[in-house]
Amino acid sequence: MKGSDLKSIVKEKYGKIALQSESDQPVSCCGPSSSCCDTDYTIFSENYEGLQGYNPEADLGLGCGLPTEFAGLKSGQHVLDLGSGAGNDCFVARAIVGETGKVTGLDFSDEMLAKARRNAEKLGFTNVDFVTGDIETMPFANNQFDVIISNCVLNLVPDKHRAFAEIMRVLKPGGHFCVSDVVVGGGLPEKLREDAELYAGCISGAISLEEYMEAVESSGFREIRIHKQRRIELPENLLKSHFDEPELQDFLSGETGIFSVTVSAIK
Repeated sequence: MKGSDLKSIVKEKYGKIALQSESDQPVSCCGPSSSCCDTDYTIFSENYEGLQGYNPEADLGLGCGLPTEFAGLKSGQHVLDLGSGAGNDCFVARAIVGETGKVTGLDFSDEMLAKARRNAEKLGFTNVDFVTGDIETMPFANNQFDVIISNCVLNLVPDKHRAFAEIMRVLKPGGHFCVSDVVVGGGLPEKLREDAELYAGCISGAISLEEYMEAVESSGFREIRIHKQRRIELPENLLKSHFDEPELQDFLSGETGIFSVTVSAIK
């Protein structure tokens, strides 16, 4: 798939998610019974309840980790959230950086940006803003942010090297990023990958962990660290359509599969 085509699909799907979440009560409009899409994005997500700053209205179940848990955020910092959606991670980050800090969310979905801005307005935040833009060509000056976070978004960006080069550019010297993302491990059968993509759209554009780490390293980052790695559990009936029982057990116990990883590195 061409990069421009992937971006168009992602923009359209996430726009629909934002619009449907305005009228539906479930946390994510892409649950099994959803009519907005045929995918279940919630199998990647982790539980935010209990986190300071958590706002259920901003949680659409679209993440695959808790990047703020490992980001080492501090009071007064300026944080950028890439692919900020309805603002979920932005509001958690704001609770940590406080009144003296600032949080900026970047997204290219007009519908998501509108929802995030309404959420921020309801919360009365004046130091959280949301900006329209593309991660591969961010509309920011060099050396602007202390910390960059992202949650299950960079795998959807066609050019990972360009994305990490942009992260490097807009971070302040000594600044760092912490992102949760989706990667593919081992020789995942192509047909299984296609079927898994229909079930859980977040794996669109996902690359291997080795390729992912190479993109980070080649962009010049140092002290690269994997904080957490978690296998994404696909439905048993989906796996059984591709493996007999011995093959299935080998698959589940091996390094082949779809994984959520949380990675950080320093500029």
